[in-house]
Amino acid sequence: MRAVIQRVKESYVKVDGKIVGKIGKGLLVLLGIGKEDTDKDLKWMEDKIPNLRIFEDENDKMNRSLIDIGGEMLVISQFTLYGDASHGRRPSFSEAAPSDVAREMYLRFCDDLLSFHPALKIEKGIFQAKMEVYIVNDGPVTIIVDSKM
Repeated sequence: MRAVIQRVKESYVKVDGKIVGKIGKGLLVLLGIGKEDTDKDLKWMEDKIPNLRIFEDENDKMNRSLIDIGGEMLVISQFTLYGDASHGRRPSFSEAAPSDVAREMYLRFCDDLLSFHPALKIEKGIFQAKMEVYIVNDGPVTIIVDSKM
């Protein structure tokens, strides 16, 4: 699994002009599911992302996690994170999981986070919808994580 994580002051996602998910201070997570991903990758991401220490403490050091600050998370499924543009000019998405598998893992990721951390507010986009994602990046801070690296 791959994720691009952005620390945000606020973020929201629109589908057909309607806001379907909105958060304040927290993390925007663009989540890609690969065809080789397993429950092990899912659990790794579920532990890694909410515990990343990328929020400042009282000394302006990145020592606090989303859980520490009581932040919010907006999770957007993004198969294009598995785009391979190393050959030619058009990316190949052959390493992305099939949509039925990706949908199930994406929804499990969101549901599991809520069950592990019921105090967190977790919002999401709509799987396979054409979305507009609005971001007020804080820092900016952008981190890329990959469960296979």
